[in-house]
Parts: sequence; structure tokens; C-alpha cells
Amino acid sequence: MNGLKQYQQVNTQTSITDADPHKLIQLLYNGALERINMAKARMQANDYAGKGQLINKATEIIGGLRSFLDFEQGGELAARLEALYDYMERALFEANRYNDVQKLDEVAELLRTVKDGWDGIRDEVVEKQQAAV
Repeated sequence: MNGLKQYQQVNTQTSITDADPHKLIQLLYNGALERINMAKARMQANDYAGKGQLINKATEIIGGLRSFLDFEQGGELAARLEALYDYMERALFEANRYNDVQKLDEVAELLRTVKDGWDGIRDEVVEKQQAAV
């Protein structure tokens, strides 16, 4: 099991090193979703310490996503995303405090929706990056 964790860590580090800015955001969305799913499993197994750590990590990732928002270029969309990220962070706090699986599911669904939109613009972003080079 330890070898598997080391492999996953190296694989993640390689993905981050090789990633462009758009891909980094995709990795953050994936990481937050993964932590929420793991927290749900820990909650259902009555491992409240593990659940708390995973929810805290998901909250940190969402805070990281918030820090990447560009209000000059993003305008109203950036403001709406900031409000959504704020809501997600508060919902994760409540999920942690009350062991609320439904709150975890709600945040995961919101994250998936935003991630799907982000994934959908990948080709456009790559084309712009290649044109700029």
C-alpha cells in the first residue's frame, strides 16, 4: 500500500510539473472532488478525524481556486465564482460540523458543474496559448 501511495504522489507531482495554467485548475477541481468523496467514505465509516482532515483539504483547495480568480478579466463571472466558492466553503464547514453527507454531495455536484464548464473550454484555451507562442 505504501508503494502505491508513493507512486500516486510521484504521478501527481509529474502532472503538476507538466501542466499549463488551465490544466492546473483542472487538477485542483479533481483534487477537491477526490477529497470530498474520500471524506464521505470516512464519514460513513465513523472516522471523524479522517473526515475532518479531508474536508479541510477540500476547503483549502477551493480557497486556492478562489485565489486564482481574475476580477479584471473575469468581471461578473469571477464575482459569481467567488460567491459560489464562498458558499461551497461554508457548506463544507457545515458538512464537517454536522456530519452531513448531503452537504458533501451538494458541494461535489456544484464543483462538477463548474469543472465541466472549465473542461469544456480546454480546446479554446490551448488554441489561444499555441497562437501566442
